[in-house]
Amino acid sequence: MSDGKRVLLIEDEPNIIEAVRFILSRDGWRVSTHSDGADAVDAVRARAPDLVILDVMLPDRSGYDILADLRADDAMKELPVLVLTARGQQKDRDLALRLGATEFMVKPFSNQALLEAVRLIAAPSTGAPQ
Repeated sequence: MSDGKRVLLIEDEPNIIEAVRFILSRDGWRVSTHSDGADAVDAVRARAPDLVILDVMLPDRSGYDILADLRADDAMKELPVLVLTARGQQKDRDLALRLGATEFMVKPFSNQALLEAVRLIAAPSTGAPQ
């Protein structure tokens, strides 16, 4: 991905932040981060990323609540969102997908799996030609 697409990583664990930044930066992504759930939706609005990677367990607000707010906003309802969580039970996956997650990934993840998921959900849709 050489066109410098922007990803906003909403995550509060420094080791995950650094790992994701490293993996995606090497692939040409411009990675910005935000670590507080309380104003995460405002951060998405302000930065207008091409893709969001969203942790579920954040200070002050659940990633699920943030996802629901993003999907309720017309300007962000189509924004690709990769939900990242340490809670990998089926009910967590079901909830994320029901709330509108584009993809769901469990920590710990492999570098390759993360990169493939990001590339997949960031790919332009194969709709009608423009």
